[in-house]
Amino acid sequence: MFQKVLIANRGEIAVRILRACGELGLGTVAVCSEADRKALHVQLADQSVCVGPAASAKSYLNMDAILSACKITGAQAVHPGVGFLSENAEFAERCEQQGICFIGPKPQVIRAMGNKASAKRAATRAGVPTVPGSPGVVLDRQEAEKCAEKIGYPLLIKACAGGGGRGIRQVDCVEQLPEALAITREEATRFFGCGDVYLEKKLIHPRHVEVQVLADNFGNVVHLGERDCSLQRRHQKVLEECPSPSGTMTAQIREKMGEAAVRVAREVGYTGVGTVEFLLDQDGSFYFMEMNTRVQVEHPITEMVWGIDLVKWQLRVAQGQRLDFAQKDLRPRGHAIECRINAETPEKNFAPSVGTLSNLRLPGGNGIRLDTAVYEGYSIPPYYDNLLAKLVSYAPTREEAAEKMRQALKEFAVSGVDTNALFQMQVLASKAFRSAHYDICTLESATEDIACL
Repeated sequence: MFQKVLIANRGEIAVRILRACGELGLGTVAVCSEADRKALHVQLADQSVCVGPAASAKSYLNMDAILSACKITGAQAVHPGVGFLSENAEFAERCEQQGICFIGPKPQVIRAMGNKASAKRAATRAGVPTVPGSPGVVLDRQEAEKCAEKIGYPLLIKACAGGGGRGIRQVDCVEQLPEALAITREEATRFFGCGDVYLEKKLIHPRHVEVQVLADNFGNVVHLGERDCSLQRRHQKVLEECPSPSGTMTAQIREKMGEAAVRVAREVGYTGVGTVEFLLDQDGSFYFMEMNTRVQVEHPITEMVWGIDLVKWQLRVAQGQRLDFAQKDLRPRGHAIECRINAETPEKNFAPSVGTLSNLRLPGGNGIRLDTAVYEGYSIPPYYDNLLAKLVSYAPTREEAAEKMRQALKEFAVSGVDTNALFQMQVLASKAFRSAHYDICTLESATEDIACL
């Protein structure tokens, strides 16, 4: 049992975790970089510790500084949030060694599922189909060419330790393979500290559908349905929906996908909150892609539809509580949509926008949820992710949820930085969104002219 939690993150997710801790009567410690001293999560926490300069590598990724902050403040647990150290097995291991509860799965589970090649092997053991590809890490050009010949083109080269849309290259023919292999390895080493890559067949116009799982330490595992995250650009999610509106997603496929996600979680002995990601093909086939061993940015839409507070349950499971419900007790209701509001300029190829926020007007109303850490006068630092807010709408039907989202986007206003709010409104107004006939390629091909969607 623990009474004080250190949140090893920043921004809206740190605020989200702080609030959940407060509702459970837990003390909170915020960490911050020198650039984040005035951030909202610092203001809301019971205590705060500056862990280094602006650069993430010297602050939010500084394990020694964060563990020292635990010792200084007496925090008995660490919630890693999203990104940074959230899927770092070494950090989870060091927490364990120092008697600090890491709020997430065990280090060996993070390590197994953090490497995409070993994760695919785990899915295969669980009897879950995977995208055809190389059996493991591709060691050299010769092996890559042999594997590519068997897989067929187009294919993808992926970093084994990748995530966040980085470390992926598409290859359309054998002539492109050597250069793409070298570039992906270099990027993988730079971003993830591991240059291992593998090959995977590129599916033509699939949907990206992920299933939320929740597991305790007593062998109880449930799923909370799926989220459709197919509207992406540069492998970054833009808008998500729960449940998937795809006509391909029949009740039978939905049940099979949920059961497959639970089998994967059981196979690796998963505990806490996690997400099993699939590619859904046009013929109804689905394939395991990866597992994220943390809470997801888009978790609010699942919470709205299923009525389960995922962050609170992360904390409860970490304290040794059993799930007090089974799969048969869970029923989804309604539809939820999340738009990621970023500080960026769509007209300039979505270049990040920095500045001080003024004339800030935030939307609200029945069925609207806003997860954010910004406030009037807050200066957006240029060092981190440019997410300003997660805007969520909920209603009994998809059509009503979309209308609520359009109204909320109209209400959202800010000066000092550019945002993608208008771009999100254009996506909602598109024929592709309204008909729900979209896939992971749709938005990427239309960013030059969103009206063509």
